[in-house]
Amino acid sequence: MPLLHSTVMKVMPHVPKPILWRVAKRYVAGETLESAIARLKSLQQRGFCGVIDVLGEDVNGEEQARRVVHEYQQAAEAVLAAKLDAYVSVKPTHVGLRTSEKLALSNYATLARFCKQRSLFLRVEMEDASTTDATLRIFEELRKEHDNVGIVLQSRLFRTPDDIAKLAPGPLNVRMVKGIYLEPAAIAHTQPEPIRQAYIACTQQLFERGAFVALATHDSDMGDRCAALAKQKGIPRTGYEFQMLLGVQEALWKRWHDANHTVRIYVPFGPEWQPYSLRRMRKNPAIFGHVLRATLGLS
Repeated sequence: MPLLHSTVMKVMPHVPKPILWRVAKRYVAGETLESAIARLKSLQQRGFCGVIDVLGEDVNGEEQARRVVHEYQQAAEAVLAAKLDAYVSVKPTHVGLRTSEKLALSNYATLARFCKQRSLFLRVEMEDASTTDATLRIFEELRKEHDNVGIVLQSRLFRTPDDIAKLAPGPLNVRMVKGIYLEPAAIAHTQPEPIRQAYIACTQQLFERGAFVALATHDSDMGDRCAALAKQKGIPRTGYEFQMLLGVQEALWKRWHDANHTVRIYVPFGPEWQPYSLRRMRKNPAIFGHVLRATLGLS
C-alpha cells in the first residue's frame, strides 16, 4: 500500500486540471471570492459558521505579499457585506514569512487592524515545523495590541505542550489540529494514536488555562472525548467549537450540529487550489479513486 500511495502521488500533479477539478471542487469553493461567499451563505443557511481562506503560500517578495494582504482585505469586506458569521485565516508564508519575519508581522498587523475595525476575527495559521518559532513570535507580538487574533497549534509536534505553557497570559483563542505536515520522528509523533492522545492532552491544557478552543478534527471519537472533557471541566458550549473542512464528513458536521455544538466550516478558494487539493490527497489516498472515476467519466 505505501508503494501504491507513493506512485499515485507522483502521478497526481500530472493529472489534467479539468479532471482534478472534478474532485477538488468538493473541497474548494472555487477560484473566485464570489464563489467562496456563495458557499459560505449556503452553509450559514444550514446552520454552519465559516472560515474563509485565500489559498496560497510561500510567496516571495514584499510586493506579492502586500497583494495577498489586499486579497484578504477584500475577503473581509465581502464577509461583512454578506453579514456572515465567518472570519479570515491566513498562512504566515502567504504574507511574506519566507521573505522576512518583519514583513509577515507588518502584514498581519495591517490585517488585524483592518479586521478589528469591522469586528472580525483573524486566525494566524501554522505551517511546517521550520516556521513554528517565527509564527509564535508573530502571534505574541500581535496579541500585545490586538485582541481579535488567534493561533493554530499541532498535536503532532512534541513541543506543543511547552508552547502552550509559554504563551503569554490573557485571552487566548487556539485552533487545535493534529497537523497535516509530516515531520521527522525526532520532533514529532508519527503514529495515529500518540497524535490523538497528544491532541486530547493539549486540549485539556488549553481548557485549564481558560483558552477558547476550536476543535479542528474529523476524528469523531476524539472530538466526542474533547467535548466530554469540556463538560467535565464546566466549560460552556461558548468556550469551544468544532471546525471541519469543506467537503469532508458532512454527516459528522450534522451530528455535532444537532447536538447543539457550534460547527464552523473551513472554506478555501482561489487559483492556487491545485497544491491544496494535492495535500488533501496525500492525507487521504482514497481520493485517488474519485480521480480515477472522474478520469473514466464514471462520476
